[in-house]
Amino acid sequence: MQKRLFVGIDVGGTKIAAGLVTPAGKILARAKTATPPRSTAAQVIRCVDLLLKEMFASSGMQLKNLSGIGIGIPGIMDAQGKVIRTPNMRLTGAPLAKLLAAKFKVKIALGNDANLGALGEKWLGAAREAKNIVGIFAGTGIGAGVIIDNRLFTGSHGAGAELGHMIIRDQGPKCGCGNQGCLESLTGRWAMERDIKKSLAAGKTTRVKKLSHRKNQPIKSGILREAIAKKDPLVLKIMAEASRQLGIACISVRHIFDPEMIVLGGGVIEACGHFILPIVNKTFQKNKFFSGIGRCDIVASKLGDDAIILGAVYLVRQS
Repeated sequence: MQKRLFVGIDVGGTKIAAGLVTPAGKILARAKTATPPRSTAAQVIRCVDLLLKEMFASSGMQLKNLSGIGIGIPGIMDAQGKVIRTPNMRLTGAPLAKLLAAKFKVKIALGNDANLGALGEKWLGAAREAKNIVGIFAGTGIGAGVIIDNRLFTGSHGAGAELGHMIIRDQGPKCGCGNQGCLESLTGRWAMERDIKKSLAAGKTTRVKKLSHRKNQPIKSGILREAIAKKDPLVLKIMAEASRQLGIACISVRHIFDPEMIVLGGGVIEACGHFILPIVNKTFQKNKFFSGIGRCDIVASKLGDDAIILGAVYLVRQS
């Protein structure tokens, strides 16, 4: 029987999610597992193996019908699938694509997770009809992917489109990358969490009980959504400013790439996009330079958590 199935995998900081996918992009089965702390290549491969077995067992499909595996990693890869740099995991320097190919005996494609998110939205999501798009994915941090004339842009060293680390405010907050004033340090979930906790420590009050007990715990997107629903003044103020900074970043993105569409995705947008997108669009529309020079729409992701999984499948199909 001809091999006609693909697996897309999203390796995140807290979980590894996978989908068993047809060539047309239909997801037949899903599986996920916790990401091992400070993951090594061997641990990631072991997780992939378990996820594959679980999905093929639950779907009734046979492993011999697997044609390829695409994997999104939060980091920088070279053209051969070697990890150049990745945060919070011990994958730097690992020839991950080669190791996976040796283990599973199928075609492997490795890519930056945000790049694959943009590919997924281009293939089956919000940007199907666009040739030039920018995807900005707001989660714990900020990832991005750029597609120019239907081709993914990765730059000279695989590090192209790291828009989360373009500097928006000189002498702004320190970012995890070591620079100051990066977009991520102003609009990522960890940045909003930092500002909320700082305000609470300074004596500000909140209507959301969960927030007042989060000293050593992350403030997840669901808690931010709850705070918006309760019209919590503290959270609304901080999130409004973060949204405005994201809108300013979108103005710069348009000046650099002149895309037809900017797709906003990620966990924060999925949970709080109804609050964030109107502010982003209002800020974005203040840009006078492009008046009368065509459209650039800012839209929410249609694929949600599936964007990276489907983008990974698209990448391995095209490789």
